Amino acid sequence: MNKLNKTYMAKPGEIERKWYILDATDKPLGRLAAEAARILRGKHRPQFTPHVDTGDHVIIINAEKVILTGNKLKQKKYIRHSGYPGGLKVTAYRELLAKRPELAVRKAVEGMLPHNRLGAKMARKLRVYRGENHPHQAQKPEVWSM
Repeated sequence: MNKLNKTYMAKPGEIERKWYILDATDKPLGRLAAEAARILRGKHRPQFTPHVDTGDHVIIINAEKVILTGNKLKQKKYIRHSGYPGGLKVTAYRELLAKRPELAVRKAVEGMLPHNRLGAKMARKLRVYRGENHPHQAQKPEVWSM
């Protein structure tokens, strides 16, 4: 008798989501973003399913204390375009980390998520804050060690 093994596929309704805190203090931006994207996708769970959002919520605190290694602080650029002719806006990461560190961290994480509707849904579970404080104490977030 031939017994077939079935692959488990998670369904959206049966996923229990947790909340995790990642502290960005003295962490390289890319390594922090990769870990956050891994949690948001749900790759840390045994029931990970590629076409279902199985991830958890992520709170990143101390975004202003993230570091860039090498010459990235001077050479790396944040580029956006308004959509109009001549509308290219280029900002050095030194300026971006000084003025809007939350955006720098958010863009790094979103770049590591799928670039489709599923990735957009995962990105909505990311919260980035400049300092120690965050308004999510009621969700009882656990500290994620990196």
